[in-house]
Amino acid sequence: MGVKKKNPVTPGQRFEIADDFSDITRNKPEKSLMFRIPKKAGRDWRGRISARHRGGGARKLYRLIDFKRTKEMPAKVLGIEYDPNRNARIALLQYQDGKKTYILAPLGLEVGEMIENGPQADIKSGNALPLSAIPLGTMIHNVELEPGAGGKLARSAGVGVMLVAKDGGYATVKLPSGEQRLVHLQCRATIGQIGNVDAKNVRMGKAGKNRYRGRRPHVRGVAMNPCDHPHGGGEGRAPIGRKHPVTPWGKPTLGFKTRKPRRRSDRFIIMRRK
Repeated sequence: MGVKKKNPVTPGQRFEIADDFSDITRNKPEKSLMFRIPKKAGRDWRGRISARHRGGGARKLYRLIDFKRTKEMPAKVLGIEYDPNRNARIALLQYQDGKKTYILAPLGLEVGEMIENGPQADIKSGNALPLSAIPLGTMIHNVELEPGAGGKLARSAGVGVMLVAKDGGYATVKLPSGEQRLVHLQCRATIGQIGNVDAKNVRMGKAGKNRYRGRRPHVRGVAMNPCDHPHGGGEGRAPIGRKHPVTPWGKPTLGFKTRKPRRRSDRFIIMRRK
């Protein structure tokens, strides 16, 4: 994958850095692996907005991704596709029994390659194995946190996790943030780094592109009236004017820690990212 800068014939293209989609080999998605997700525009089960600045956007269908990789049978890569629901590419596989499925496409995966799952699989990009069968120092992605629950760690474009140690039934993995945590050796992971590494270099260029993605405008609190936000009001441009920044409802924000103490997963974290 690469990026391209367009000739700015319009103001919106002046700062745009776009994806060139050079790694896409298949344009039509597999219909049997797609379904529609109703839009909620940031509203919860009560119909009230619980996530602000969401709504609108282009229509899109969800692609069913196989995060568990439990089918221990060779599969052939039919193509690399674009997924509107994530920044990583997805690969369409067809197993020997004819079943088709999508997986996250690792870096360097080619059309026509054979991919395997299970402890007997080779240490090759795209193969999924338990952590107990993966040698130390290997770059992995789509790592499970609980055996059989499906991959949870390292699923975005260009991300990879390093397997650094094994001891006492657990493996130590180092995340891109620098955090190190324990994962059970029976958890599965996929070999290699996720592709589309240039996704972080893409720039929208104009506000309309964010609207296509369902992101509505975000107004600063200091630009509002005091009846609308605690930061609002004042003559002309004014600072926040209070000791700690707060949300529109008075809760602390901008650096305030919200993680609950004694979470169940805290005991598996060896070294935090900070």
